[in-house]
Amino acid sequence: MRKTERTSRMGLAFLIVLAAQGPVPGTGGAAKAGETTVEPVPIRDNSFLIEEAYNQEDGVIQHISAFTRNRDTREWVYTFTEEWPVRGEAHQFSFTLPVQRPGGGAGGDTGVGDAALNYRYQALGGSEGRTSLAPRASLLLPSGDEEQGRGTGGAGLQINLPLSVTLSRSFVAHSNLGATLIPSSRNALGEEATVRDYFAGQSLIWLAGPTFNVMLEAAWSSSEEVTGSSRTSRGSSLFVSPGVRGAINRKSGLQIVPGLAVPIGIGASRGETALFVYLSFEHPFSRAGN
Repeated sequence: MRKTERTSRMGLAFLIVLAAQGPVPGTGGAAKAGETTVEPVPIRDNSFLIEEAYNQEDGVIQHISAFTRNRDTREWVYTFTEEWPVRGEAHQFSFTLPVQRPGGGAGGDTGVGDAALNYRYQALGGSEGRTSLAPRASLLLPSGDEEQGRGTGGAGLQINLPLSVTLSRSFVAHSNLGATLIPSSRNALGEEATVRDYFAGQSLIWLAGPTFNVMLEAAWSSSEEVTGSSRTSRGSSLFVSPGVRGAINRKSGLQIVPGLAVPIGIGASRGETALFVYLSFEHPFSRAGN
């Protein structure tokens, strides 16, 4: 495989991981369970590539769809994520199911990728906090076919430390730092090795209006892939992603948030461009406290 093909695949793979394992978690946007009036509730969650440190509010569930497509390789991935509070805002469980089409020389067919089970703890702040911290641990399941380029071939663990800070009435910043470990990753030839990936990200959100935000996100990763038995090679990716998101609030408490972004590769990822489409439905599922 040529270096340009490998770099392209690793760059989009990083966007896939972020979109699937937790760059779109949180709450604070939907009306609380039991509310019957519609207010211009500000959007506090619904980021794209950078995870925010806001757990789901008690009694509110979120359904998230995200679609990413690489302009050059035509590789794409769709992910469905569902997030649930666990007896309050302190604990949150979510799962992610991806469907993807490999590209960049992978030669695989469209199918299911590696799924994830996620747990997050609201260690600081939350839906009303000025500064929030919510560490996340994810169990990565080898549900994808590594021979088709849709999986890592082994179970893994991912840790992320998202930090969210309200800078002013108009600006919010989010920071991420995390790592992934897959002890027995396999390539398409069945060769195994331990893979360690690292990632970091930063975003700045302009609250242009209560239901309209302008976003600028930057996401970096250093990732390994299996090149032989107990052998790996490492590459990096860096994307800057401008985007926008809006909200539609309903009397029932349902909040619908569509969004659009264009991740642009710089540095080692220069020349890559992707399209990111986002859609979230967030609504009460029971009266808080019941």
